[in-house]
Amino acid sequence: MIGKVTINMTTEDQTKTVKVHIFGSEYGIKGDVDPDHIGKVARYVDSKMREITDNLSIASSARVAILAAINIADELYQERELRQRLLLEIEGKLNGLSETLTRTIQDEEGQPQSESNTDED
Repeated sequence: MIGKVTINMTTEDQTKTVKVHIFGSEYGIKGDVDPDHIGKVARYVDSKMREITDNLSIASSARVAILAAINIADELYQERELRQRLLLEIEGKLNGLSETLTRTIQDEEGQPQSESNTDED
């Protein structure tokens, strides 16, 4: 069963319980959660774990889970680094545009007014 998701709603407190199957085990996730999102995450974790077992001969589910967690954490850190680089690049471009705009406004303010505005006899 790969990444199966079921939803149970308790009537007492309207807490959602999303049950997911990851790598042959069922886990219940309770709280104010979006079941579709939890399902996507569960399927992703399940696929990472299966990818590891396809590439390596590891019998221990715990070891597979740890390697999957390391791979997912690596992806997260790479995405964060990329995001930070892009934010810095955008910030640099915005600063450059701001400086250009400021110079242009200052240049325009320093120009004499056009003749149509100065025709006062």
